[in-house]
Amino acid sequence: MPRTKVLLIDDEAEFVTALAERLQLRNYDATAVFCADDAFSAFLKNPPDVVLLDLKMPGMDGTEVLKTLKLYDPSVEVIILTGLGAEQSGNEGIRRGAFDYVVKPVDIDDLTVKIDQAKKKKDKE
Repeated sequence: MPRTKVLLIDDEAEFVTALAERLQLRNYDATAVFCADDAFSAFLKNPPDVVLLDLKMPGMDGTEVLKTLKLYDPSVEVIILTGLGAEQSGNEGIRRGAFDYVVKPVDIDDLTVKIDQAKKKKDKE
């Protein structure tokens, strides 16, 4: 069975790099990028099954990135990364087409469950 491809987009390089490494240890094909431009390049070069997306980034914010990714591939599933106390942002992302959201700091077990659920949904479409 092929590994689930996950694209992580977050301007907090240390956080997202560590999270990608943790996902790779759990047999996911995880790639981390730190800005919208790099996200679009990575997305088009190697389309992921699931995207983990921070909403608060300099330049183009996560809601615009979400909108653009859905234009590229409406079937891609996006999980919003949001800060503690910012659940409203996560819910806004869901209203805009995201699969779900997780609150930072991320519990890796909860996250992998959501990634697996998102991948199953994508596979059904």
